[in-house]
Amino acid sequence: MNTEVQSLPQLPPSTSMFAVQLSYTPRGARLARRIAVQQRADWGILHATATSHAVAIVTSELAANAITHGRTPGRDFRLALRLLPEVIRVEVTDTRPDRLPCARTTPAAAATSGRGLLLVGAYAEHWGYTVNDQFTKTVWADLTRRPHGQPV
Repeated sequence: MNTEVQSLPQLPPSTSMFAVQLSYTPRGARLARRIAVQQRADWGILHATATSHAVAIVTSELAANAITHGRTPGRDFRLALRLLPEVIRVEVTDTRPDRLPCARTTPAAAATSGRGLLLVGAYAEHWGYTVNDQFTKTVWADLTRRPHGQPV
């Protein structure tokens, strides 16, 4: 299931969390993916599983969208990962709350962009965004934690 919702669901207080600020550059997007992959490994989520793959893909897409659509010169974006009992939440906070994400219909076959949120929706149980204040918004996705060893 991959419903799009617009408010950030409340989290239990015992959530494990990791967060980092990254630059609005292609390098920042690459680092976001690498950091997310390392963090899921630190949490004991095995490599080459459905959950591991989903964390990598969704982090890449949300970071790329922040760099492409959420950039403000001189500011960074924030990657946060939260480990919950049944899901891993990937959050990317950027500095353009005036540019809200929208999942488009399938782009033309020859289009070179426009598929990122379609991928996020395919991998996520739920995804959405929250406008935090006049300066930031957070786009988030909840990825179901699969049993250890379930291959991609």
